[in-house]
Amino acid sequence: MAVIISNISSPLDAPESTVVSAALKKAGIREKNVIRAGVYKTSLDARKRDNIHRVSSVWAELPEDMEKAVCAKHKDCAKVENHSFEPVFGDKKQQGRIAVIGFGPAGMFAALTLAEYGYNPVVFERGSDVDSRTAAVEGFWKGGEFSGQSNVQFGEGGAGTFSDGKLTTRIHDPLCRRVLEIFAEMGAPEEILTKAKPHIGTDKLRETVKNIRRRIIGLGGEVRFDSLVTDIKLRDGKIVSVTADNEEIPVCAAIAAVGHSARDTFSMLLDKGIIIEPKPFSCGARIEHTRQSVNESLYGEHAGDPMLPEGEYQLSYRKGNRAVYTFCMCPGGYVVPSQSEEKTIVTNGMSEFARDGDNSNSALVVSVSPEDFGNKPLDGVSFAADIERRAYAATGSYCAPASTVGAFLDGTASLSGASVTPSYSLGVVPVKLDDIFPSFITGMMREGLGVFSRKMRCFGDRGAVLTAPETRTSSPVRITRGEDLCALGIEGLYPCGEGAGYAGGIMSAAVDGIRCALEIMKIYKA
Repeated sequence: MAVIISNISSPLDAPESTVVSAALKKAGIREKNVIRAGVYKTSLDARKRDNIHRVSSVWAELPEDMEKAVCAKHKDCAKVENHSFEPVFGDKKQQGRIAVIGFGPAGMFAALTLAEYGYNPVVFERGSDVDSRTAAVEGFWKGGEFSGQSNVQFGEGGAGTFSDGKLTTRIHDPLCRRVLEIFAEMGAPEEILTKAKPHIGTDKLRETVKNIRRRIIGLGGEVRFDSLVTDIKLRDGKIVSVTADNEEIPVCAAIAAVGHSARDTFSMLLDKGIIIEPKPFSCGARIEHTRQSVNESLYGEHAGDPMLPEGEYQLSYRKGNRAVYTFCMCPGGYVVPSQSEEKTIVTNGMSEFARDGDNSNSALVVSVSPEDFGNKPLDGVSFAADIERRAYAATGSYCAPASTVGAFLDGTASLSGASVTPSYSLGVVPVKLDDIFPSFITGMMREGLGVFSRKMRCFGDRGAVLTAPETRTSSPVRITRGEDLCALGIEGLYPCGEGAGYAGGIMSAAVDGIRCALEIMKIYKA
């Protein structure tokens, strides 16, 4: 075991050995007593421009009796949480296969965990493998045909495959470390193990997800692409089969990791009597600045220093029960078409690992809840879909509605005077965003822009560009489950990940996938 020594400040260019030595000195640990040590996490503190520095935590493996003494004496010392696990195996014989529906982060890590312990899962993914999917997506982005089955939302790796590949999370689960280590083992950059805000980048994530798939298959699992689950059969409160490609496959358990955009699957499950409830999510637009202006807003005269990472921000403002905030910030990234249905428009952000594009963007979104759109199970789905259809109608094509910040604040439609060239590949059209969103969304966006402009200079730029709409921030539904992680009243069906309403991003979805797999393993023998 080891201890973590936190809050170690150091210059940007300090070598690891210096940081480790400073941590040991802080904790009163002599180097001769250290078995091994290294940097555990590191982050940037740029709150004061005249004192930009790194803040790190260091792990140190010590004799067990010394660990207890150090942790008891120093408030910035704690034992490393154990991220390994010893599965509990059941003795029940499988009557049918174990299915995983969806191959995004939750489905990938559920299937990988099952395969590692000899359970040979079968994965059904409605979209294509990542290479075919990339060809289809990039073809559409260049003006080609749109595919409703293989797009930014559906296919190998899930929606995260076409994103910044952010691995930040607010959950504090020891399994997060295991997820990071698996990603690194599968080809992600090693730095994700130590950075406080790790990201893979969409370019490197594509190869990583392929390697996970290869590992699952190599261990005896099966992955079926272009295979949409269209039906499930229940008998006496238990799932007994799934139907895909007109084939009914007997199952003893199924993990439903369908993602937040599987609207037809939500409807199918609801028709089967599965309990689904609406949940809050957020809607808005992508706001795009030049990468340079973001860096200057954060770093001032230090912008451009090669020791500094590309600028990232996270801003929020709350008024009553309503919040406006930035989300999924993509330094040096692109605003990308992200719809999953024909004649709709959805935007998202994407960065490659280098984050070296001319622009930076993030979602500028407003919280919405059942009080806004209704309490029926799929009312949130309908609310988002209406916005997406209005956006398409406003431009008459897959070009996206857009506006400068200044025009938006003035309640008009214009791109004149834009200080940034929009990166949305299919083109943008000036549209009054009030014609797309309800007034409570645009009103709160305007208030947020005013507040944020006092925190970051670039948000006061009236020439920055808003590209709309961003509607897929999280799932608009929750598939209710019990303490055993099964859908309420349905034995063997495990709603999982972001689409089921139990995660918010790659990391938490992956952890939820592992946990659902472990629950199945408690019941059945391999």
